[in-house]
Formats: sequence, C-alpha cells, structure tokens
Amino acid sequence: MASNLIYKVSDKPSFGKLIPLALQQLLAIMAATIAVPMIVGHDMSTSAALVGAGVGTLIYLLFTKFKSPVFLGSSFAFLGSMAAAFAGAATIELGYLGLIIGAVLAGLVYVVIALIVKFSGAGWVSKLMPAVVIGPTVSIIGLSLAGGAIRDLLGGNGGHGSAIYDADTLQAFVMDTQAWLCLICGLVTLCVTILCSAYGKKMLKMIPFVIGIFAGYIVALVFTLIGRSNGNEAFLILDFDKFTALTANGVGLETFLKNPDFTFVKAFGQFGNLNGGYIATIAVAYVPVAFVVFAEHIADHKNISSIIDTDLLEKPGLHRTLLGDGVGSMAGALFGGCPNTTYGESIGCVAISGNASVVTILAAAIMAILVAFISPFVAFLSSIPACVMGGVCIALYGFIAVSGLKMLQPVDLGDNRNLFVASVILIVGIGGMALGIPVGGDTKIKLTSIACALILGILTNVMLSGKKDKAK
Repeated sequence: MASNLIYKVSDKPSFGKLIPLALQQLLAIMAATIAVPMIVGHDMSTSAALVGAGVGTLIYLLFTKFKSPVFLGSSFAFLGSMAAAFAGAATIELGYLGLIIGAVLAGLVYVVIALIVKFSGAGWVSKLMPAVVIGPTVSIIGLSLAGGAIRDLLGGNGGHGSAIYDADTLQAFVMDTQAWLCLICGLVTLCVTILCSAYGKKMLKMIPFVIGIFAGYIVALVFTLIGRSNGNEAFLILDFDKFTALTANGVGLETFLKNPDFTFVKAFGQFGNLNGGYIATIAVAYVPVAFVVFAEHIADHKNISSIIDTDLLEKPGLHRTLLGDGVGSMAGALFGGCPNTTYGESIGCVAISGNASVVTILAAAIMAILVAFISPFVAFLSSIPACVMGGVCIALYGFIAVSGLKMLQPVDLGDNRNLFVASVILIVGIGGMALGIPVGGDTKIKLTSIACALILGILTNVMLSGKKDKAK
C-alpha cells in the first residue's frame, strides 16, 4: 500500500495543500467525536470534545515520535462508563470530576501494559493476534459501523433516519419525501467523493472528502431554501438554528469567539465531595473497558501499519503507541470529558486520500483546537447534515472493512484452522454479539461486538494453534 501513497509519513505538504488536507482529517473524525458528548448529555460540550481530541492527538504524536499518522477522537466504548460516572454522582459537577478520574484510571491501564511490553517485547502480541485474527477484526470494525452510516444517509439532521431505517434488522421502512431527499444528498456526496478520488488530479484526488461534503452540503442547502420558500418542512435538510443561535442575544463577542465549557472547569472544587464508594464505582466502570479498547488499539495499529508498510508495533513500538493513546486519553478527558481512542475514520481517510503525512495529522489536531473557539465554524460543522456525513462514511467504513480483508490475503484459508478462526470472528462480529456484564447496582461492563469477536477469535486460534489439520 505504501507505494500508492502520495505523501508518506515523513513527507511535508506545502502550506497551501496542508490546510485542506488537515480540514479533511478533521471532517472525517468530527461527527463521531462530537457525537459522544451529545449522547451522554448533561450539557457536555461538543466544542470541548474537539479540543480534547486535538490535545490528545498532539500527545499521541509526541509519544510515537511522529511516526504514526492517526487522529485520536472520543471513544464510543466508554459511553456506558461515562453514564455510570454521572449516575453515581450526587451532583452534575461531581459527575464531571468522575469523568476525569475514570479517564485517568483507564489511561493507567495502558501505561501498565506499555511498561510490560517495554520489558517483554511485543512478540507475544503478534503470536496472540496474528493476521488471521486481526484481519477479520479490522473488517468487523468497518462493518459494525455500516448500519449507522446508512441510517444517517436517510436521516438528515436529528433522529429522522432512525424512523426510516432499523439498524438492528437492517431494513428500511416506507420512505417519505425527506428520506428520499436525504438519500439524494448522501449519494451526491458519495459519488463526488468517489469520482474525485478515482479520477481527480492533484489536490482533487487528495481531498475527495472535503469536495464531497461541500457538494452534498450545497445540494442540501438548495433543498432547504426551496422548503423555506414554499413552507414544505420535508425539504428542510439543513438546520439553520445552529447559525441563528449565534445572534440570539444580539451580536457580541460570543457571536465570533467563545470558550468551550471545559470539563476541568466544571469539575473544579469537587474533590472534597469524593468518597471511596464513588471512586470504586468509577474504577469498575472504566478499567475493564480499557482492556477491551486495548484490543481495538492493536487492530487499528495493525491496519495503519499495513497501509504505510511499516510495523508500528515494532517502530516506534507498541509501548509508545499505548503510552500515546493512554496519556492522550487522560488529557483529552481533562478538557472534553471523553476518553480518546485511535479512529478508524482517520485511518480510512489516510488510505483513500493516499496521504500518510504525520504533519497533516499535526495540523488537523491544531485546527481542531482552534476551531473549537470560533463560533461560526463550530456552527457550520454542527450544521453538516447527517445524510451528507453518511455518504462520506460509506466510503470510510468500507475502506476499513476492505483493508481488513486485504490482511487475509497471505493467510491460507484452505487450512481449516485459519478458516475456523476467521469464520468465528466474522459471524460473531456481523451478528452483533454484544454482552452487558453486571458488576453491581446499575453498573455494567459492556463488551462490544468487536471485542466479543476478537476474544472468541483469539481463543479459537489458541485452541487450534497446537493441532495438526487432519482434514488436509
């Protein structure tokens, strides 16, 4: 794959090219990054989550010696943990402190594993999770996101997509006018992205997502203007409330610049309200999930390693990627409340655009921090319709799935040992096997379908590793 890269890891695009390339990375990770605080609620700030993602990415780049071109964003794996932090808190402010404590505890898990890897080496990881395990797991990461991408494609803004498309049964209900218009916007986005990537020259080929998103946004804007002119609500794809809110109290400084509501500010002064029971609740909610996300960390880094043709588990080393992820997650939660993780969307963006320049990731991280303070830009990002992002995500998630299948190319699937391992992972993952394990009260550890697939795949591989395939 590395030979197909336009910019390799150490390359430095010119400033004129760097800005749109960084914007593309930001757009690729933005929807998921701000979705986490929106889902958790309790007035968590989406712009603060952007700052947290940017800060976490900068720390990750420092620990990995600027060798790994991956952006860190808000982790969905900790949604249940974050909910438990608020549920067990006497006040909302204490809940914010719980978010920070939980992220620190989860980050420390990474630090401990990193120290173990530093002194024992990373060879055991490759033996435990060879290509026959990691390849299907990476594919599952992309495929597990497919339902959300299609739901967004038909959904405009808000929850309209959920009323049209059932992500559990993967069936569409009766399509109404808005769903058809959303589908048009999303398909325009997807088609423009594909055409720019396949046939574009120079910059068009390198920023297909930016061009695709703007094309879809323009189509959505046209539909919305038509709807506003004739009073047809079905045509209102764009949400102009994001912009009108800027001047709701008149034109002032906050119309242009506004400080995000950082988590550490909301949590300030709450240490006196801590008690052992609440800390134990946080630990039980966060620490086990950190081990689950560790497995996804391995899969993501195996994936990006195959794209840039450099084994990141060896250079700069798994201990460095773990430290970057763990410490970056702590710092990210300090600002935005959300633990961070490496993003498959970012990896997919690298694969499709052919741009693995770590300078682009650095610029995207700085951009994420800066734009979080610029009110009109935050409003614009928030106004991008879900259907437009759904069109982009079809390509992004698809590339993640395909990159996992490419890892299986050197694997002998004629050997039943390998065939069973891959089969177990794919079916468990696609089947959506997720487990909620109660650990006391309303707190539970959630094993995602990816985690369940990976764990069963590892166990199957270990079970068969010492056996001869008698069928051959």
